[in-house]
Amino acid sequence: MADSKEIMIANSPDFVKELLPSAQRTALLYHLSYLCLANFPKLERELRERAVETQLLFGSSEALLLKCASTSHNLVSTLLPALKVAVENNKTMMAVKSLEKARQWINDIIDKVEMMVVRYEEQNISVASCTSDVITEKDVTDKKIRQTSQEMEVLQKVVQDIEAELKKNTTELGKVEANIETKKQELQSHIRDSSSKSNGLGILAAIVPFVGAIVKSIYDTATGPDVAAKTQALSNELSELCMEKSHLRNKEWTIHVKLTDMQLKLASMKIEHGAIPDPVHLKDVQMCLSRIQDILIQLQKFWESVGILLESLKDETFANEHFIEENELKEIFLNCIETAKEHWNCFGECCLNAKSIFSLQTKGAYKFLETSPSSMSPEEWKREYDDVIVELNNISPVPSTPQKPAAITA
Repeated sequence: MADSKEIMIANSPDFVKELLPSAQRTALLYHLSYLCLANFPKLERELRERAVETQLLFGSSEALLLKCASTSHNLVSTLLPALKVAVENNKTMMAVKSLEKARQWINDIIDKVEMMVVRYEEQNISVASCTSDVITEKDVTDKKIRQTSQEMEVLQKVVQDIEAELKKNTTELGKVEANIETKKQELQSHIRDSSSKSNGLGILAAIVPFVGAIVKSIYDTATGPDVAAKTQALSNELSELCMEKSHLRNKEWTIHVKLTDMQLKLASMKIEHGAIPDPVHLKDVQMCLSRIQDILIQLQKFWESVGILLESLKDETFANEHFIEENELKEIFLNCIETAKEHWNCFGECCLNAKSIFSLQTKGAYKFLETSPSSMSPEEWKREYDDVIVELNNISPVPSTPQKPAAITA
């Protein structure tokens, strides 16, 4: 059997892991945009304001993730022990009160995440406004330049081709993500249909909102061969889709890096001709902010689903006092609580890691704003530009690639 920590990490939500590259890329793209606006003080000042706003927004995101980690800790240290005591002592009302308290914690997080999503939307609009200002100023300066070198035209064509490649990859990625969601729902429906109070899967599914944990439990319990076979097939199909998604994510990142490099070369040429380059990096900033916003929406939906599961546990399990008086079922429930503790501990650690990501971005990633690019010599400007490109190329789009599980026999 794999190490328990590895199992927990594999079962933790992917959206938490996806925060790091998006947050890192946001700061670096701001940095590139800042460099490209050298010698345009008004636009430079406006971009600095947008970057500082994003830095403050990341600080608030850090506090939100700390709240998620704290709630996970409370579930482990307060809710699950209270449920355990309630079951051991046949105290149904104690369990119901504990679940109601957890519902309040979760609703509080859902409200805070919703407010944070709105703030990201507002910041995206603010960056879009800055982009529009850059485009307006660019149109003015472009009138002074009547001829474009052949080399610039070639680069422009390369950029367009890469953009088309990126668009095609994005379309494929969207289809795969939709297939993954469909397959997850199919697997979850199968789990619900094959679970019962007698094997504990229904209880575990209510306490542990991680599909991987439930799939594993199907093989650890005495499920029939048909159930195990179908579970294996669905799990394998889901793993294949996840690996395909991971491949497309990596491909997307590679295309992004190639596109950024070509765009910067084109921007450098335009700067040399006295023109303002296209604000492509600000558009990429908007994409990264949208990605983080999407991740927060997933986080919101996650907590909403947890709230629904715990409410269901309260209504279906503790509505009948006789359930927890049966010794065999009581033992199943207590074992499920111990399993749930492991997974909630892991989720709390993931949230703390994500919090540290925003903490680093808040403290050091925007230090470049302290120096005006207009004050740099051409050599300093080129050196800083090259350093940022190296950092962009070193960002990993997917922290861990999903591994296909080994075949499990019933």
